[in-house]
Amino acid sequence: MSGRAAVGPMTGSAGFAWTVARRRPFSVLVQVTNRCNLRCPFCDFWPNPDRAHELTHDEHVRVATELAEVGTFLVSIEGGEPLVRPDLPAILAAYSRAGHLPLLYTNGWFVDDAAVERLAEAGVHQVGVSVDFPDAARHDHMRGAVGTWDRAVAATERLARRLGPKVHLMTVLMRENQEDLETLLSLSARLGVKHQVTLLSDVGFRRARVEGATRPDAAAMTALPRLAALHPHFTAFRSYLDGVSAFLTGGELPRCRAGVQSLNIDHVGGVSACIETIDRPVGNVREAPLRTLLQRLAEADRGAGCQDCWTLCRGTAQALGQGGGVRDWFDLARM
Repeated sequence: MSGRAAVGPMTGSAGFAWTVARRRPFSVLVQVTNRCNLRCPFCDFWPNPDRAHELTHDEHVRVATELAEVGTFLVSIEGGEPLVRPDLPAILAAYSRAGHLPLLYTNGWFVDDAAVERLAEAGVHQVGVSVDFPDAARHDHMRGAVGTWDRAVAATERLARRLGPKVHLMTVLMRENQEDLETLLSLSARLGVKHQVTLLSDVGFRRARVEGATRPDAAAMTALPRLAALHPHFTAFRSYLDGVSAFLTGGELPRCRAGVQSLNIDHVGGVSACIETIDRPVGNVREAPLRTLLQRLAEADRGAGCQDCWTLCRGTAQALGQGGGVRDWFDLARM
């Protein structure tokens, strides 16, 4: 779990490596639901659930099959809170059986022993549990429910016992927790799991600038590469960590790859370049084949010139876009 192995879980698929090497689309975010039991102020997904129109399990099976015709994908299963769906393990299994690498992101609230076993049997490739603060009071306040921190920690412990190196804490980088990163890394080390981070996004669709959740200071974020070097379980693309301060200061950044080698599928089937642009879909998986929608994305090139976010999904697409570099492949092997 320290990341010292030569090949880690994220590089466990020859099909995925071949897809990236061929410079094909390789990353997709899938919101299986907008529903959530929590009320995070910087997220506007939970007030807009639209449960009646969520993609069904059978539709996810078809999406998984159509993705496999293009290549092998990292499939980030997100929400809302994905585990509000009783059929989530079956959805995960559909992507796993099609050869993809399903990554689940959860707040941990519904992760009991039975859920862990179902996720393991479904072939989940990695699980990220959201923990933004090293103490319950601040985390629970941010997430809008008492007991959230305790449940997240308990979920992490359960997942780690069953899935080992496939588990990590996921922290949203904000000004409110920028002084807590060392303590958060100590927490994940104590729990025996890895740690990843993503920068707060506050300008995309269904995002919001709110009091109590603001972008961190660029100066504080210059510590990220040093922390990654000091803590082997802090697994991240170094190119992503290097870019956080540059983004916050309006510095030069590489061209966004969203819509070229990565895409987003929302809970009702809309296909867009990224999660920040789900209000501008190029079509719906219920109405057109994915190959057609991918071609529309490439022609629209929605990410060209956009510098609105520096989230981890963008960092992954940037690091491995156009085949990736030696340092990026090394970082991937540690994840």
